[in-house]
Order: sequence, then C-alpha cells, then structure tokens
Amino acid sequence: MNKITQLFNIKYPIIQGGMIWNSGYKLASAVSNSGGLGLIGAGSMYPEVLREHIQKCKKATDRPFGVNIPMLYPNIEEIMNIVIEEGVKIVFTSAGNPKTWTSFLKEKGITVVHVVSSSIFALKAQEAGVDAIVAEGFEAGGHNGRDETTTLTLIPMVKEKIDIPIIAAGGIATGRGMLAALILGADGVQVGSRFAASIESSAHDNFKQTILNVNEGDTQLTLKELAPVRLIKNKFYNDVQELYAKGPSKEELIALLGRARAKKGMFEGDLEEGELEIGQIAGIIHEILPVEKIIQEMMADFEIASKEKAKFEF
Repeated sequence: MNKITQLFNIKYPIIQGGMIWNSGYKLASAVSNSGGLGLIGAGSMYPEVLREHIQKCKKATDRPFGVNIPMLYPNIEEIMNIVIEEGVKIVFTSAGNPKTWTSFLKEKGITVVHVVSSSIFALKAQEAGVDAIVAEGFEAGGHNGRDETTTLTLIPMVKEKIDIPIIAAGGIATGRGMLAALILGADGVQVGSRFAASIESSAHDNFKQTILNVNEGDTQLTLKELAPVRLIKNKFYNDVQELYAKGPSKEELIALLGRARAKKGMFEGDLEEGELEIGQIAGIIHEILPVEKIIQEMMADFEIASKEKAKFEF
C-alpha cells in the first residue's frame, strides 16, 4: 500500500479521470470494481442526472468511488448538496479556487482532491486543506493548464513544493507510464484517455474509434482565450484555426464554439462539427477494451517494467 491506496482504500493507485461525456456510472463502477478509483464526471450532467448516476454507481459497486466537479459549473451549490445527500465520500474539484468548497466538503467527512497544472496552484490547494492534488501535465486531453508544462517536469516541481499526496495526470496510459510517474515523485496516477477508449465509457462509438486512429501530432491545445482544451484535429478544429488567422475577438471565438459542442462530438458522435477531446497518449491506444482488462494490462506492464528497471542501475 502507498499514500494513495490508503487514502482511498483501493487496491491500485490508479484513478480514472472524471471526463465529461465519458465518465458515467458504468465506467466509474467498473474501475472501482477492478481495484482503482472510479470517478463520475459531473461536468456534463444536470444535477438530477448526476444524482441518478451516483445512485446507480452505489448499486453497481460496493467499493469506493468519487465525483469530479468542475467548480465553474453553473449549478454548483445544487451539485454539492446532491453529493452530500447521496453520501459520496470522495470529491475531486477542478477549474476554480479550492478554498471555495474544500472546508465545506471536509466538514461533511469528504476526502477532497483538487486538480492543478502548476506548482503554484498545488501549493494553494494544499493551503486550502485538500487531502491530495492531481498534477496534470500539458499532454492531457480536455481542458488543460495555460502554462503548457509537461508531466515530466511538472511532477518533480510540485513534489518540491507540497507534502500531501500527488496524483500524476497527463500522458499516462500504461504501467510503464505509471512507474515513471511514481519515480518522478507521484503517489498515484490519473488515467483519462485510456479509459475513454473502454467498453464502459459513455462516449459514442464513433469517438472511441477515432481515438484508435489518433497519431502523433493529431491533437492540439487551443482556445486559450476561453479555456485551454486539447482537441483532435477535425473540421471544427480547422474552423477554429481559420478564425484565429483573422485575429478574432473573444466574443467571436465564443460564437464559433456555441453550445454543447463537446456533447455533439464525444457523446453524439459528430466527428466533423463536434469537439473531440483526447490526450496525446491516444497515439498508443489501439484497442477498445473492458476496464478490467485495461487495469490488468497496466499492472502487468508495471510489474515487468519494475523488474527491467534493475538493468539501468549503475
């Protein structure tokens, strides 16, 4: 056991990212049942839909699971109350100031983890009283940090600044990636893209198949003026680039983005007009597999890599 497996009472230090339009109760419960920590992604759910997913997750697993809550969510107070009412014991917060909700949640006996993209924000999260942080590098899919700091450099930088457990995220989809993150100073890993391409992911099959076709250079971080997001290059992405060539205002970017663009792409499977969020590591994802097999393969790869590491000792 290590700090993360002890904190969450799980078998493996593997946390599933709470990805919008991918992370319903089926994915979260499958990850928890397989020894990791599953997270329901509240960011794409109306409050009562979230309640339904929490209730179904409780029926689908008797192991710990949590909810990921972007704090920019418009119904944030209602979301937080649902989490309390349904007895959720683990909450990951992101996209906001951790001081806003950490004390409220911890007073209710909830373990709180905050997602950061820099050592400065990691320190602020620790000062706010969170139990652990997710340090997410530039490689990650979906909404990302503005500084473009890679996981390889972010983890040791954060390790220098804080004392609480660190969960590494961004570019991790294998056991070897997990071992590398732990060697750099992390206590566990958060995996997103690999689980997006799982059978239990709530994403549309069109999106899952597209993940398998992603190669090096096929994703790009864009829309920094709004909220930085890593996207697969498609017609929508190209439309964004054409608009950038004209020196657009923030309002023009918002107008192009419109509403429900991510839902259209990842959940409804519109590969042309939809927003397709995935990490750079998609380039080594070649199969849509059940969660149980993904975790088994990660742990087998981790064990092999751990033994091979001895070759490099001088």
